[in-house]
Amino acid sequence: MTVERLSLSQARRLTLRAQGLDAPRPVRGAPPTMRHFQQVVDRLGVLQIDSVNVLARAHLMPTYSRIGAYDASLLDTASGKAPRRLVETWAHMASFVPPETFRLLGWRQRSYLTEAWGSIADVPLQHTPLLREIREIITARGPMTARQVQEGFEAEHPTTRTEWGWNWTVAKRVLEFLFFTGEVTSAGRNGAFERRYDLTSRVLPPAVLAAPEPSESESVRALMEIGARAHGIGTLRSFADYFRIKLAPAALAVAELVEEGVLAEVTVDGWDEGPVWWHRDATLPRRATGRALLNPFDPLVFERRRVEALFGLRYRIEIYVPEPKRVWGYYVLPFLLGESLPALVDLKADRQAGVLRVQGAHRSPGAQVEVVEELAAELRDLALWLGLDDVAVTDRGDLAASLKATMR
Repeated sequence: MTVERLSLSQARRLTLRAQGLDAPRPVRGAPPTMRHFQQVVDRLGVLQIDSVNVLARAHLMPTYSRIGAYDASLLDTASGKAPRRLVETWAHMASFVPPETFRLLGWRQRSYLTEAWGSIADVPLQHTPLLREIREIITARGPMTARQVQEGFEAEHPTTRTEWGWNWTVAKRVLEFLFFTGEVTSAGRNGAFERRYDLTSRVLPPAVLAAPEPSESESVRALMEIGARAHGIGTLRSFADYFRIKLAPAALAVAELVEEGVLAEVTVDGWDEGPVWWHRDATLPRRATGRALLNPFDPLVFERRRVEALFGLRYRIEIYVPEPKRVWGYYVLPFLLGESLPALVDLKADRQAGVLRVQGAHRSPGAQVEVVEELAAELRDLALWLGLDDVAVTDRGDLAASLKATMR
């Protein structure tokens, strides 16, 4: 097989085209529709969920970064009303995925003893009677939140504030076990962002339920291809990380995809992290001219080593780092401009004051491009989408002074 050679610039542009970030967001006369939202879902294949709401929910931002100011209720409709276009499961952590992808994760759901973390995997041993009872409750009364289910067990298993697991109640722990194993999923979220648990058989579309479940090897190969297509180009580790697949089965899947002609090996100058492959559907734009703020859970930055190899940015989320030890800030978003990530901003939506607060604005190490005007415009656009009236910049960071002056 002929091995292609690419520059880092070409690899970046392949990546950005695959992710839908290589061109400016379209200017439309009307808000984006469900069709536009579905195009993002089809392209990315997964939207990670995270409960931190300091700016916007993690699963909402990637769509905004690609199609602009859409109505976030589109996601609620896609995941909360039949026939569902998205369902919740453990994919790249807790995520929304298309129903067909949910079925590709059956092997992981059955392998909870090795795939789930301890407090989930131990539920059948620690709470066998409750597991049976809560399964019956959801069957008879679902969809229900964990709080609603807990009401029936509070006297015997009172809620505490000292246990590990985000202070999960016993009902929440059992429901999360059933969620991990795929027996229940979310029928939608309520206004407090709580899952409304229901039997998966009542949530998945009938056609998806009726289809035969693929084998583990078929599923892993299909998941690896979704990850490879969404990346455009990448390493075994980056493709595997998309759905958190262990490297050994991921390597077998890559070998099969290469044999089938789905992936081809390439050499990328300066990318030294082992073999690199590109997906046969990947296309190389002549230029990358997009502009976007990327939240810490955006698929473009899932795999941090890949970000460092491609963009020269060592980026880590610092939510769980003590404040004195943070480098960039609490909730830091890389700023994409063209084919570089030249800035990082620590953002907070102060909804009570109606202000988007820029708590830190930093130039990325080694960044050379002029960034302030474009970053200011992007911050104004984001504030508008979030329903905030103003943008306020603190003095933290080497871009803060010029950004503050530009915002004025």
